[in-house]
Amino acid sequence: MINEQVELRKAASVPPRTYWNRKRREALAGWLFIAPEALGMLLLAVFPLGFSLFLSLTEWNLVGGLSAINYIGLDNFIALFQDNLFLRALKNNLLFALGTVPITMILGVVMAALIHKKLYAKSYFKVAFFIPYICSTVAIAAVWSALYHPSKGPLNQFLVQLGLSDPPRWLVDTSFSLVAIMIIYIWQLIGYQIIIFLAGMTNIPDELYEAAKIDGANGTQQFRLITLPLLAPTTFFVAITSTISSFKVFDMIKFLTNGGPVHSSTVIVYQIYEEGFKNFRMGYASAMSWVLFLLILLVTSITWITQSRKVHA
Repeated sequence: MINEQVELRKAASVPPRTYWNRKRREALAGWLFIAPEALGMLLLAVFPLGFSLFLSLTEWNLVGGLSAINYIGLDNFIALFQDNLFLRALKNNLLFALGTVPITMILGVVMAALIHKKLYAKSYFKVAFFIPYICSTVAIAAVWSALYHPSKGPLNQFLVQLGLSDPPRWLVDTSFSLVAIMIIYIWQLIGYQIIIFLAGMTNIPDELYEAAKIDGANGTQQFRLITLPLLAPTTFFVAITSTISSFKVFDMIKFLTNGGPVHSSTVIVYQIYEEGFKNFRMGYASAMSWVLFLLILLVTSITWITQSRKVHA
């Protein structure tokens, strides 16, 4: 009898269990805090991505509204690789990436090493090189278009004074238009890469360089045997971001050449703009965007796998 009374008192002292206990309330508060971000991701990233994939399988004139959507399967993707203009844009994109990414990275790491070790007033040079990266691309393109003027531009006048009788016409020459844009792109991007490489170099212990000096290593050997290997994670990051950026170039081409002359500077993003917002072929433009997405994914994956093998070697 006494034991029963004790059990009843214990049961009365224990509060009844509820569904909304403290742990669940804290979890709900956390979900409510991240709900705006998650909703924004769904509306601004996931839904457009899925909708563009659906559109890539359709034929849709933007002017006709949603009722004009006509499902055609993989016809857009088949037509892409029979489209000489798209293949030209794809080739230009690959040339642009191959011509800018390695050169920018090499110049960036070498100049970062010089600033880090050899120069006074390091802060000034950091700011000076970084300013083009944060400036408006349109403003930069306007300045360079004046520099590239075939007859009155300072660049060609300088080449004439050096004895070159027929200097390039740059932006209006089919052989040099893409190269001219690549030069501007490298000049604008190099400041960003210098800052990133400098940040990586500051994390390398000075004791390693001091030990190398004691062993008789010169500056070049220290750079090759210490700086470059320990900058591998930074180099990997810069390679990925630079590759993605090179495939997304648009505003500079739009302002300077409009993809010309004779499509010599047309790239995939510019071609997507032309097909989607000038010709209103949204299905075809969406197919191009997915080819570009898969191409960037392929290049990024190859870079990732190569870097992983180097780390585990």
